[in-house]
Amino acid sequence: MANTYTQLYVQAVFAPKRKHSLIGMDWEIELYKYITGIVKKNGHRLFAINGTNDHLHSLISMTPNQSLSELMQIIKSNTSKWINESKFTLGRFEWQEGFGGFTYSKSQIPAVVKYIENQKEHHKKTSFLDEYRKFLKLYEIDYKEAYIFKEPV
Repeated sequence: MANTYTQLYVQAVFAPKRKHSLIGMDWEIELYKYITGIVKKNGHRLFAINGTNDHLHSLISMTPNQSLSELMQIIKSNTSKWINESKFTLGRFEWQEGFGGFTYSKSQIPAVVKYIENQKEHHKKTSFLDEYRKFLKLYEIDYKEAYIFKEPV
């Protein structure tokens, strides 16, 4: 798009279906590389990716050619297929419906990268759901507790 200039930094947070602890330490690095390739192929830049066995954080510099929702749909569908074909889990792997998307200014990028890189240590003290609720409150996002990474009732 000629004459379109953007600076959009988004932290995307997403989890396996029903928050199951399915992301294995023995294949998580491969998963991060796979996601990095998807992000690059779609014209964006990945600054950081990390997580625990029950969720992932990624910091992406988005270009205006695609919405975050479109990119997340591509990431989730392609990685689910790859995980299942690779037989990394005993049963069928699926991502939870939805995701969290939180924006940052350029000056915040180093702190967000450090935060993402420190996920495993951070979650020794704080649960994923407590962390996620904190994000939603910090960003003043209206939400329904029944839908916080749970199946709709």
